[in-house]
Amino acid sequence: MQPQPVRTAGALSRRICPRRVAAFASVTVLTLAVSTSAGTGHRLPLPGSTTAGAGPVALARSSALAPCMINPGTAVQMSEGLPTPGGYSRSTGTVRALTLMIDFSDAPGRGNALSRYREFFPQTEEWFRTASYGRLDYRAEAPIRHWLRMPKPFHAYGIERGAPFDPGYRELVQDIVTAADPTVDFRAYDLLNVLVTPNAGPSALDTVLSVTFAGNVEAPVADGVTVANASFVYSRQDDGSGSYDRTGYRVLPHENGHVFGLPDLYTQEGGGAVGHWDIMSEDWGANNDLLGWHKWKLGWLDAAQVSCAATPGTREYTLTPLSRPGGPKLVFVPTGGRTGYAVELRTRGGNDENVCRPGILVYKVNADVDTGMGPVTVYDSRTDSGGCTRSPNVHAELSDAPFTPGETFKDPRRGISITVDAVDPRGDYRVRVTRR
Repeated sequence: MQPQPVRTAGALSRRICPRRVAAFASVTVLTLAVSTSAGTGHRLPLPGSTTAGAGPVALARSSALAPCMINPGTAVQMSEGLPTPGGYSRSTGTVRALTLMIDFSDAPGRGNALSRYREFFPQTEEWFRTASYGRLDYRAEAPIRHWLRMPKPFHAYGIERGAPFDPGYRELVQDIVTAADPTVDFRAYDLLNVLVTPNAGPSALDTVLSVTFAGNVEAPVADGVTVANASFVYSRQDDGSGSYDRTGYRVLPHENGHVFGLPDLYTQEGGGAVGHWDIMSEDWGANNDLLGWHKWKLGWLDAAQVSCAATPGTREYTLTPLSRPGGPKLVFVPTGGRTGYAVELRTRGGNDENVCRPGILVYKVNADVDTGMGPVTVYDSRTDSGGCTRSPNVHAELSDAPFTPGETFKDPRRGISITVDAVDPRGDYRVRVTRR
């Protein structure tokens, strides 16, 4: 028997806005080799500095949390397991993002290159500051303030889907490094953002070329360091809602999520498994945050903010809104060495500007499932309801997924139940977890 809300039945909806289907159909296939490049790249440290993967350095640990640190799948390129392997960019402290704006002879940059830069900054910096509760000091820098012209026309590179295994794409990356190297000291940066002129390639509504090299050992070397973590943004990811000026930047936090070791959460059907509850699932439309599991994985939660419900019996927990700094944020209920249920409180606030039904979000994390194949599944407390959001181009069905006081999620086969008991005047929720 599959886990389900007690008072409802039915399968999880997999619907998505039709105008996004073509884009997802193209991007999902390439994700395994692109956004989640297998392997580990090692950036050489500057004198007096240290570098390592996000997980081994920043992850909050304690003996009580050990049973909930599900192991990464051995055959998974970008696993939800803990800790994050080395080779990705640090996700805490000061992280410097080299940002280059590039164009081509057959697609010359229109206007000032800094206008392209301002489509993403300071919004991306502010998004990470809010999401991390100030623990990630993300600093974008553009030492080259004009369009960096590539030596070949865009069409000559043969880039059709942004796949790094294509020879043309490898050549483009090398040309970027060669063109920037006389001006840029790559040793001073932790990751690379490449903002391509939007008139190069097709519209994002037709084909999504935006792509990330993450932990890529085969990346070019510049100034003695491997450019192992690099995000590329091509055409404007405008969802047609008329909100691009406010929300268009969010493709970059999504791509940068990969350089920090996070997988894609959408599936071939789009955002059907997670919906709008994580920017690694949907990065268009209204603003949204990361799941609490990802915040722990990135080192943005202390050990005291995470509870591990690993032993039989019944225990009560208090959860504070994920958007509010401080307080307990996450309960994890392990169901094996690589799976478990995560429990968190989502309300409107911070990066979650579009929450239309506050409550307890319950989702399964599976460290054996690869990026883009559904490693996280949100459970819907109101299946087939159509959701509560009216925000355009947002996965509506899961928008009312959270459980509210008096409602229970159950996994009868494993003898696990998660009941929302009450909400106090501060907006904190009390949750009761029972496992036999």
